[in-house]
Amino acid sequence: MTETHEHDYRRRVEEISGAFLPGTSIEILADGRGDQPPAFALFDFDGTLSLVREGWVDVMVPMMVEILQRTATDESAEQLAEVCREFVDELTGKQTIYQMIRLAEEVERRGGRPDDPLEYKHLYHDRLMERIEGRRDRLRSGEAPPEEMLVPGSLEMLQGLAERGVTVYLASGTDVAYVREEAELLGIDGFFGSHIYGAVDDFRSFSKQMVIERLLEENRVEVSRLVGFGDGFVEIDNVKSCGGLAVGVASDESARNGRADAWKRDRLVGVGADVIVPDFGEAGELLNWMWRG
Repeated sequence: MTETHEHDYRRRVEEISGAFLPGTSIEILADGRGDQPPAFALFDFDGTLSLVREGWVDVMVPMMVEILQRTATDESAEQLAEVCREFVDELTGKQTIYQMIRLAEEVERRGGRPDDPLEYKHLYHDRLMERIEGRRDRLRSGEAPPEEMLVPGSLEMLQGLAERGVTVYLASGTDVAYVREEAELLGIDGFFGSHIYGAVDDFRSFSKQMVIERLLEENRVEVSRLVGFGDGFVEIDNVKSCGGLAVGVASDESARNGRADAWKRDRLVGVGADVIVPDFGEAGELLNWMWRG
């Protein structure tokens, strides 16, 4: 039975240098293409397509520091922030609840009595929503065009896949209700139809691996015809481990300058990404390569 719950980051590939497609920033680390082009594609959401939640770490870490300061610890706020940032980074890509489980463990380690991790997750979501509600309002009112809060080239990539008859799935570690709402605000929900999946309070009942297994089983498709896109290690590891083509999106969410984020790239290389792109700004070239053009 395949393990369906999300494991921690495990590096399986050491640093390697790939070859760039001529004249592009598309780095090919391994030719993971199958004999036939993709028929199904799996996308992560935040950081891969959506930038609505850009800066979420600056909400999560201060909240965690506040909670840890209520324990008997004599660590400074700066020391606690360093501890929290380290494990938040370590667990990035997994469902949010896993970071809150770790927070509860850190509270207990310092002699405190932790709340249920689910309560911490809800508190974090409340604070995050305060930070990003203005962005959501601007999308809702039409003041901001969706492209302003999408990873560059996202619409072109999704449209290009649709034109080639590829069925696309969305699987996110963010709660599914938020994913559906924000996908609609960004105008990309129509590409996915009913295939939008995300975290739920009963976190053991959802994982990206479960979505992949369901996709393959229900559609009776060879895994070589699956391509996965993500900026987190979970979806890339899942897709690569099962034999699909794994495209790591090393997006710089704040700069959006067409350059790969070095930290993301290293993480994605480490779990076996076949391809690294900084965004979808060269969607046409990437699609041509995938279709052996």
